[in-house]
Amino acid sequence: MAISEDLRSRVVRLVKEEGLSRRAASVRMRVSAASAVRWTKEYEASGSFCAKPSGGDRRSHRIEEHADYILGVVKRRPDITAKELRERLINNGTGTFSTSVLWRFLDRKGLTYKKRQGTPTSSTAQM
Repeated sequence: MAISEDLRSRVVRLVKEEGLSRRAASVRMRVSAASAVRWTKEYEASGSFCAKPSGGDRRSHRIEEHADYILGVVKRRPDITAKELRERLINNGTGTFSTSVLWRFLDRKGLTYKKRQGTPTSSTAQM
């Protein structure tokens, strides 16, 4: 969870207005020295105390850059497995992606499929 803007502003104010060092401000406000340094640098650079967004996807842009190629391969060969698709990407020099990354990509595009039909219900099994 992000630290409140109020606490961030107090630390920066101690450094900027009262002339305390970043470490001294961090001790007084009971936060880590690294946080005080980061918040002060961020304020000097952007003038903002706000926390940056946390969480979320930071890496799917790598595979999204090759979306046209991947979707083209899947369109030409709809029964291709994720492992075969991965090998094709490696051989093509497009990039190295794990099969789980490929599955998530295909799922985002709505292209998941089952390899075979479900097995019929056994006539001898108890129900």
